[in-house]
Amino acid sequence: MDGQNQTSYLLEMRNISKEFPGVKALDDVSLQVRPGTVHALMGENGAGKSTLMKCLFGIYHPNSGDILLEGREVEIHDSKTALDLGIAMIHQELHPIPYRNVMDNIWLGRYPTRGAMVDEKAMYLKTKALLEDLEINIDPKVMVRTLSVSTVQTIEIAKAISYNAKIIIMDEPTSSLTENEVAHLFKLIRRMRDRGAAIIYISHKMEEILGISDEVTIMRDGRSVGTWPANELTTDLIIKRMVGRDLTHRFPPRENVPADTVMRVENLTSPNPRSFRNVSFDLRRGEILGVGGLMGAQRTEMLEALFGLRAVREGRVIIKGSEVKIEAPRNAMRHGMALLTEERRATGIFPMLNVMENTVMAKLRAYVRRPFFALDNRQRIRDTEDSVRQLRIKTPSVRTLIKDLSGGNQQKVLLARWLLIEPEILILDEPTRGIDVGAKYEIYTIIADLARRGKSIIMVSSEMPELLGMSDRIMVMCEGRLAGILPGAEATQEDVMRLATQFSSKVS
Repeated sequence: MDGQNQTSYLLEMRNISKEFPGVKALDDVSLQVRPGTVHALMGENGAGKSTLMKCLFGIYHPNSGDILLEGREVEIHDSKTALDLGIAMIHQELHPIPYRNVMDNIWLGRYPTRGAMVDEKAMYLKTKALLEDLEINIDPKVMVRTLSVSTVQTIEIAKAISYNAKIIIMDEPTSSLTENEVAHLFKLIRRMRDRGAAIIYISHKMEEILGISDEVTIMRDGRSVGTWPANELTTDLIIKRMVGRDLTHRFPPRENVPADTVMRVENLTSPNPRSFRNVSFDLRRGEILGVGGLMGAQRTEMLEALFGLRAVREGRVIIKGSEVKIEAPRNAMRHGMALLTEERRATGIFPMLNVMENTVMAKLRAYVRRPFFALDNRQRIRDTEDSVRQLRIKTPSVRTLIKDLSGGNQQKVLLARWLLIEPEILILDEPTRGIDVGAKYEIYTIIADLARRGKSIIMVSSEMPELLGMSDRIMVMCEGRLAGILPGAEATQEDVMRLATQFSSKVS
């Protein structure tokens, strides 16, 4: 590489390799990023994207390879070193300090001081100027716990810019944002790019990548496949290079035949007047019932109440012809129900436990052996290995910590956990959020197979293609109420959106 090309890059990562026990996460990966560009990093879960960025940010130390900034080789020992070098990272999982205000969150660890005291006035003025420059309308003194996820994300961006970062890494930054919030984020990204910063943007959303990126690097199985100008790529081409094969269909063929009614819900109402109310629907054997709606439609809240995680003021649940009382998850499980939660990291996995322990968690009592009440480890391992094989979970071992698996494989472990208790009704809340296109197809195949075998599925999804492509019927909610139910085969995106906004302009 000649000298001119070398200095044209703001960042070069050369031949980076990183190994963990039992797995080679990065294998001789190289990445070149130019200043004043948005550089997308794509690949299936487990491809090595986040690991590569954690090596850049000093969270991991590569086993081999070099990192160059503006042509100069650097060693990044930790995150502080990275920040001092002008590298900032906005993680997918936000970790604000909720009981401190906005300016404390931005300047933590580097407060402006006057003598031995924190200069509150100077910090306020610096924060106000920073936020105004970014067109972020937030009071620097407001408590972070009162803000929405999207607002907290903009604070993280402001914090990154406050370090005068030359390189800003964004890991799935739009996973919890509305369309308007995404548009504002893109405006901020373009502003930073125009000022000469480089944005490394990790996302599974094809439309976003093609809309915001200048260049795209694709990774597969811990290696770099290549880098291309974004305007030379299409969604189909990205998918092919990500998974190493053509995905001619985004959704598996459907062989399920919905039959008789398994469950009927009548007038389910929350004690919270701002939550769900008077929701009625039925669920058939072998059916995939999609649940659509905008953020705030109370879909998750309604289904958590159905599973006994939230209180219900009134309403009836009838399963197989008999009315049942569900006041706790154990009641729901006793009646053949299971719930895969929306936030797998917060309310799904036990990160410090291994794959086996996470898989068998819901069936633990079945492994107790008398007279000493010891757990039957052989059976636990056997059941977990069966699940790993059937669901094609990629893990070095059943004793690998689940936090070391990719998001898609974590989701498969959670599915395996519930399938072990053989539920008749499976509630899936955003089952493919944050999962790449290849892993999504595998999850879809599992869901379709369960429906074919006569299981009844309720699936919440905010992704319109997923909702339309997987559902036999689509139940649409708006502001806590049932807006309508559409036949899946005939529904269009416009039909769903019309129902999803049906009550928005009306007074409840």
